[in-house]
This record gives sequence, C-alpha cells and structure tokens, in this order.
Amino acid sequence: MEPQVVNRPERSRYEVLVGDDGETAGFAEYFLSEGEIAFIHTETDPRFAGRGLGGLLAQGALDDARARGLHVMPYCPFIQGWIRKHPEYADLVPETCRPRFGL
Repeated sequence: MEPQVVNRPERSRYEVLVGDDGETAGFAEYFLSEGEIAFIHTETDPRFAGRGLGGLLAQGALDDARARGLHVMPYCPFIQGWIRKHPEYADLVPETCRPRFGL
C-alpha cells in the first residue's frame, strides 16, 4: 500500500499510514476552531525517517485544509518550514498573520 494521509478528527490529528497494515508512521496534531486549523505539533516515527513521509503528511493535511476552506495557523515549526519551502501553500495562512510565522 502506498503511504496515505488520513484525518482522525476524534484524535485532532492527521496521520500518515504505511504498509499493508496501515501502521501510523507519523502525525500532525491540530486544534480546530470555526474556519481555522492551528497545527501545533508534528512527529514522525524515527523508524520511518528519510522516506519523505513528513512532507507527505504536511502536504496531505494542508491540501485537506484547503479543500475544507480553512485558514491555517502553522504554530508547529515543521509545518511552518514546509510552507516556507512550498510558497504555493502560503495563501492558506491569513495575510495579516504571515509575518508572525516568517512567511
């Protein structure tokens, strides 16, 4: 099975799943409020390091936020850094908040 990003709203996080058994290789925790998703922590299991799963997780979570029409608040340094490297996602962050996150 190809890696897959899924939203687990009951756990307030996105997870990246790998393998035929869908093992959780990493997650991005968030806080959801009306019209806004704040990413607060991202973590990848060290056993899966170097496979690009963190980037896949960030992209999947941000693509879902876009599809849902949510503003993104990237408090998590990993998500912030990923958006800096992929400026086509900066528009998800409200323009007045971008300087706060170095965007």
